[in-house]
Amino acid sequence: MTLEIITSDQLAPLKHGFFTRRGGASSGVFAGLNCGLGSSDQAEMVAINRSRAAQALGVTAEDMASVHQIHSAEVLTVDAPVAGQRPKADALVTRTPGVALAILTADCQPVLFADLENRVIGAAHAGWRGALTGVLEHTLEAMEALGADRRAIKVTIGPSISQRAYEVGPEFMQDFLTNDGENLRFFTRGREDRLHFDLPAYGLHRLERAGVDAEWTRHCTYSEPDRFYSFRRSTHLGEVDYGRLISMIRL
Repeated sequence: MTLEIITSDQLAPLKHGFFTRRGGASSGVFAGLNCGLGSSDQAEMVAINRSRAAQALGVTAEDMASVHQIHSAEVLTVDAPVAGQRPKADALVTRTPGVALAILTADCQPVLFADLENRVIGAAHAGWRGALTGVLEHTLEAMEALGADRRAIKVTIGPSISQRAYEVGPEFMQDFLTNDGENLRFFTRGREDRLHFDLPAYGLHRLERAGVDAEWTRHCTYSEPDRFYSFRRSTHLGEVDYGRLISMIRL
């Protein structure tokens, strides 16, 4: 099966993509293009998958820069591929041609950034905690430090868990209301005391408030098991582990 890559007109003509699980070498619960170095999948299968994704962007796996994601607002500025022990962060920015920025997700938001005029790019892993603590804004600031103009930056949020699938408790909502009372609009009532949180809408809100043109591809990771990995879906099914989707961008 060939790779399936979701792209954004906003980021064209840069080489980029939100890869689905289709076209990979992994099997079992990881069946497909699992690129998670931290998963319990066979290491050689993950290496094959990451190599296939890199080749689709015209680079090798050795040209990829990635981080050890920790649900933070930390951003790493790179001018070369990150080899060996990956630093802890949740976003990367560069202005170096040929370096492919790569982040992994399985319900959280994969976010790709590009300033085509000034040739600066970024990639962020934005779960609820990272988005709440400012990983998206910090990525924009790191791009500006490399010469990007915020008015020229385009941003696309890739496949993420949608509101109808993201059930949370009242204590979760309270964290957002403490930050900003207007965040109530990103929650709807569910059964009993449960609520449903709109993560992509919240990400778009933070980006638009920061002054950039942003969009969501409108793909729900939870709802399409044949295309996407989902941490929450795997948890509900009682599976022992889950695959990770890769999203990449390069100059």
